Amino acid sequence: MSHSLKTVKNEKGENVSPILPPDIKNYLIDIDGTICDDVPNEEPERMGTCDPYPDALEICNKWYDEGHIITFFTSRTEDHREITEYWLGKHGFKYHGLLVGKPRGGNYHWIDNHMVKATRFKGKFTDLIRVNAEIEVFES
Repeated sequence: MSHSLKTVKNEKGENVSPILPPDIKNYLIDIDGTICDDVPNEEPERMGTCDPYPDALEICNKWYDEGHIITFFTSRTEDHREITEYWLGKHGFKYHGLLVGKPRGGNYHWIDNHMVKATRFKGKFTDLIRVNAEIEVFES
């Protein structure tokens, strides 16, 4: 599926990073502990045998079929890419990309020049709903 990016210019008329249409979401989804049991890098033999969470498989594929971009990211290393791609394919996950090497340890603070919406997985993968929450921002 091709996603056309919208050209964006800054206040000086210079091109900046293009963006997706507003109705297309760019989902970045963690693997371990989010779409399957939490398998640490120290036990790679479990990476090919763990089962996906059925609700995660259903929702991720639904989002893909709706035209959204699905990219999985993980703290698994490049050495684990092949087993991870095998596992995703074996279970029928539809996706556009896989990023490995995410820093380990949690307590993430994502700093970006684009709007980032973070959603913490707490045991059930469903469609997303809107709620008001407190966030940390840079002081102006």
